[in-house]
Amino acid sequence: MTAKEIRQKYFEFFKNRGHAIIPAAALVCESDPTTLFTSSGMQPLVPYLLGESHPLGKRLVDSQPCLRLEDIDEVGDNRHTTFFEMLGNWSLGDYFKAEQLPWIYEFLTQELGLSKDRLWVSVFSAEGGPASGGEGDKNANVPWDEESFAIWKKIGIPENRILFYGPKKNWWSRSGPPDKMPVGEIGGPDSEIFFEFIDIHHDSKYGLNCHPNCDCGRFMEIGNSVFIEYMKKDNGALEELPLKNVDFGGGLERLVAAVNNNPDIFKIDLLWPLVEIIQSLSKKDYHSDKNTSRAMRIMADHFRAAVMIAREGIQASNKTQGYILRRLLRRAMLFARRLNLTESSYLKPLVRMVCKIYVDIFPDLKDKETEISAAFQQEADCFDKALKNGLREIEKVEKLDGKTAFYIYESFGFPLEMILEIVKERGQEFNLEEFEEEQKKHQDLSRQAAEGMFKGGLADQSHEVVKLHTATHLLHQALREVLGEGVKQEGSNITAERLRFDFSHSQKMTLEELKNVEDLVNEKIGENLEVSFVVMDKDQALKSGVRAFFKEKYADKVKVYNIGPSMGSGSPFSREICGGPHISKTSELGRFKIIKEEAVAKGIRRIRASLENS
Repeated sequence: MTAKEIRQKYFEFFKNRGHAIIPAAALVCESDPTTLFTSSGMQPLVPYLLGESHPLGKRLVDSQPCLRLEDIDEVGDNRHTTFFEMLGNWSLGDYFKAEQLPWIYEFLTQELGLSKDRLWVSVFSAEGGPASGGEGDKNANVPWDEESFAIWKKIGIPENRILFYGPKKNWWSRSGPPDKMPVGEIGGPDSEIFFEFIDIHHDSKYGLNCHPNCDCGRFMEIGNSVFIEYMKKDNGALEELPLKNVDFGGGLERLVAAVNNNPDIFKIDLLWPLVEIIQSLSKKDYHSDKNTSRAMRIMADHFRAAVMIAREGIQASNKTQGYILRRLLRRAMLFARRLNLTESSYLKPLVRMVCKIYVDIFPDLKDKETEISAAFQQEADCFDKALKNGLREIEKVEKLDGKTAFYIYESFGFPLEMILEIVKERGQEFNLEEFEEEQKKHQDLSRQAAEGMFKGGLADQSHEVVKLHTATHLLHQALREVLGEGVKQEGSNITAERLRFDFSHSQKMTLEELKNVEDLVNEKIGENLEVSFVVMDKDQALKSGVRAFFKEKYADKVKVYNIGPSMGSGSPFSREICGGPHISKTSELGRFKIIKEEAVAKGIRRIRASLENS
């Protein structure tokens, strides 16, 4: 069974159960512009999980492209990838455990034909859970998930294949386990589903006994139902929500592997054609040895992810998303060299194949293939120079200490394996512990930065962030009135302290233009305009002149936010399609102040601004 067939079966299954199919969000997430990439199916839907009404209703289904970089060093085994699709179904205050678990079990066993004897599940078990439970947690002040346990038993999963884990494994909130959740945070227990590949024999280096969370490869997680039913209160207790949500996520690639009873996800139809190209060009066999298969997997994964990033207009650079694109490409190119692919002739065939595989769900790839290939070739030429520079750095030192090695690893993209080989060839000494210590410092800093970016964005729905998000609507319209109708939003980035707004404009703004924009925004704030929304058909909204900047990504039903009189009772100052959230009156904003105006790229300007208490 192919990925396309499974994706379609999933849509049809939940569509028949009252779910609306929603379009995938961009990989560079529009609803949370302060995080680099959409890393889960849940991320674009956070506002709706927190109470915003979705224009398509309470039952939703989607397939969300995601990019996750925490496990980039694990890519090369049989199941980790950076880019993946997450199949999701959602209940926003509608159905709950009694419907979700039987439905997903039915989909897996009847629609996909997975043997029920190969499925294992886990449920949340805190203090007071079943005597046979695994982990407990004295700090968890919620009962163990007896309801999910009873449902799985009723469905037909025997008790010996139902495992119990505490909050570290079977609890979801954006902040972690219950004791880490801030006041106002939502969360709840989850129930994971694992598929057992019975032909894989347990490797004792991963522990004496095998179990679903073992890393030996015998088990693969294929789905997780999150039951968002609690909110953290001021007194530290978790209180049940009046409306409870379901958030299911199932990795498409892993589901395809399970359906085809092959634990190697690189042999599915979304990845194997890339491996075949690499085999053909390198004249090496994927199955010949572990180093060869690992190099081919890294190349296939990284080029697929790179094409998906480049598809959204990102170019390789040393900052933000561009840095990630550069890192993926250069790491793939290094492993190409390990396969004796020293020329970049593999670039065009791999880009062409990725586009061919995904053109049915991303039709724009057909027109972007040539542009992406050219950009990757340019990066390959730059990387050749970086490699030569890196080798010169190594030649300068007699004893390669850990700090120097990590500098070369991070600055020039040399993987550790290549550094070790060069050190061995030159007869140099190398302190691996120092290298690992430097790497850990860097990972800790990166993790803290990533967490800060996510928490600082719209996803946290703090009042300051919501105010600044609303202010971007006023700023956008003010720019159009001062500079002309050619102004178009090109991106934004919001923290609790300031907003950053990118827009199309061919020249630097004058001081007078900046003052006029700032004054106009403050004038509208002073008028105490109402901020409201209506749900409309997308086509109707676009025909009526509503501003929209991601037309191909919108669902058939959209929210149109008006600042000023509501539609039908006057002419609002601003009308834009937007998911929210927003304040209710402009007077809540305080005083708007432009901090800086600068160029970003050719034809793109950027304004940084803040709000001050009036």
